[in-house]
Amino acid sequence: MLDERKLKILYAIINSYILSAEPIGSRTITKQYDLGISSATVRNEMSDLEDLGYLNKPHSSAGRVPSDKAYRLYVDQLLKMIKPKIDYDRKEEIKKALLKEAREIDQLLQNSAKILSAITSYTALAVSPKMMGARIKLIQLVPIDEFQVLLTIVSDTGVVKNSIFRLDIGVYEDQINTISNMLNHKLKGLPIDKVNDDLANEIMMEIYEYKNVIDEIIPIISKSLEDVQDVDIYADGITKILDLPEYKDLEKAKTFISFIEDKDTIIELLLNNSLTQDIEISIGSENIYDPIKDCSLITANYRLGDRVVGKVGVIGPTRMDYYNVIKNLYLVSLNISEIIDMLLGRRDSI
Repeated sequence: MLDERKLKILYAIINSYILSAEPIGSRTITKQYDLGISSATVRNEMSDLEDLGYLNKPHSSAGRVPSDKAYRLYVDQLLKMIKPKIDYDRKEEIKKALLKEAREIDQLLQNSAKILSAITSYTALAVSPKMMGARIKLIQLVPIDEFQVLLTIVSDTGVVKNSIFRLDIGVYEDQINTISNMLNHKLKGLPIDKVNDDLANEIMMEIYEYKNVIDEIIPIISKSLEDVQDVDIYADGITKILDLPEYKDLEKAKTFISFIEDKDTIIELLLNNSLTQDIEISIGSENIYDPIKDCSLITANYRLGDRVVGKVGVIGPTRMDYYNVIKNLYLVSLNISEIIDMLLGRRDSI
């Protein structure tokens, strides 16, 4: 464990480097911070910090930059300070901004990414509700005409799937209503991944007189349930990486942008992170993907009741403004959880 003086010097270097993106020397620290020690003492302490792996010395500079190990120590301390202290005025300000475009959950998440990117000046990401363990809240068939039917599926995480399909045989409205009521009775409250052929056969046996129609409808429902389980990614501020000195190299910037635009990889990146920690931070070399080895990823869970259903996050250089990002990301995630509860509660009352 570092002593108090080394910690103060290390935190001063980190704060200065976050602002300047330039290697930090002992004179800079003594000028900017009143530590009550000489430049020579700071220089000796910086040398010790380098030996301990907390600072790196670029070849072309006399100054030093924080290592991933230094950022890890720094952010672990920040997490202890920030989470218990909620700025409720700031939280309400963010909530008002989120509610401007929050009629559906997909709009809420897109707006969340937009607001987070604007607040932090980094790339922001949001992943739609995770469907593992999600249950069917409503399944309904509505006849449009003799051959066309509207299928609506709503999950308990707020995902709504509407699809119109055409039957090969004509059906009456009362037939569709009977089938719809039976499906809703059998499937409501059931985990999506439990809907299988055995259940379909059970439904068919109960209303066997509609077997020909059900034979057509069940595969369509199965496909729609697969679609409901798809996870979407919402991103904003992807090109803001170009404004950062770390990404003056256009090839490096293009590699980062291509990585962020790879939906499957980003979903894997976000959802493979812990669902037990409200805030999780991966710094530099802690990331498993090469294009973001020079980046930090900070994610926050959002919930439906007590269940974690999705994540929002910010990705930027390891020299990011951790305090600002963690504080605002935490408030955004709290608000998303509250708004989802509100949206689903409103839908329940309809």
